[in-house]
Amino acid sequence: MDIKLPSINIENMDIKLNLEGMVLNVLYVKFGYFYRPMPEHSHSHNSYELHYIPAGQGILYAQGERYAITPGTIYVTGPDIVHEQLPHPEDPMAEYCIFFEILPSNSILPPVKRSFVKEPALPELLLSTPFWIGTDNGNMLDLFQLLADELSLEQAGVHHMATNILEMIVIRLVRQYRQNHAPTQSLPLKTLDDSRLLMIENSFLYHYDSITLKQLAGQLGLSTRQTERMVHKQYGMSFKDKKLQARMGAASRLLLTTDSSVSRVAAQVGYATPEQFSNAFKKYFGMTATQYKRKC
Repeated sequence: MDIKLPSINIENMDIKLNLEGMVLNVLYVKFGYFYRPMPEHSHSHNSYELHYIPAGQGILYAQGERYAITPGTIYVTGPDIVHEQLPHPEDPMAEYCIFFEILPSNSILPPVKRSFVKEPALPELLLSTPFWIGTDNGNMLDLFQLLADELSLEQAGVHHMATNILEMIVIRLVRQYRQNHAPTQSLPLKTLDDSRLLMIENSFLYHYDSITLKQLAGQLGLSTRQTERMVHKQYGMSFKDKKLQARMGAASRLLLTTDSSVSRVAAQVGYATPEQFSNAFKKYFGMTATQYKRKC
């Protein structure tokens, strides 16, 4: 019998979590079903995404490895972890996703810094494990149900309760790193920089084929120089290099998983001519697109 999964969507609520003094800035919490593949991508410096799959099936590609996703799978993709999710066409994955960034060590939780009892290694485990996948044994679905119930009530203290529940979710996740030994009121609103970070992430994830520095700057309300600096701060590379990385990642997956011709792939990832694409692909991968398709 199908279970009814609680829906959650937190985007504008400003939530900061305290993990033994380390501050996690929650950019969003979402629930949904994967009916289409999520293109290959990676997150910026200090950014992490927690994925919990309560139902459905699919495949995760991460750092060149293939992992089967089944109900109860939980995984974390941290900074620079290249990954892609492919749903099963007849049994699409349901997913709870928490996207957060680790703030600088001198950050203070408003309105005052909260006290905490130092326990072994939770921040260290999170920071040293940019990728982890395993089977949930922390009853995560109960916590997401609790979070959904709390948000639906909209009673006094909802912000505090949501913060506490999300802290419990993150702590239960990190506890499992060692257990499973898997491989490697008015609510406060988000800051402008938080919203800009999401816009940058989404631009490279969904619009890598066409986005320009000028267009992105216009969306962010910044100059092109400010936008270039912001991109470099988040990814450690220029806008041009990050866009190339996103295009080449998408191209490699299309070459490996579809029957599309090189010309078709070139158009799909935004190149005006197959020749321009072929030159860029060979320079990036050290071989032609045809050679890459045959080799892999």
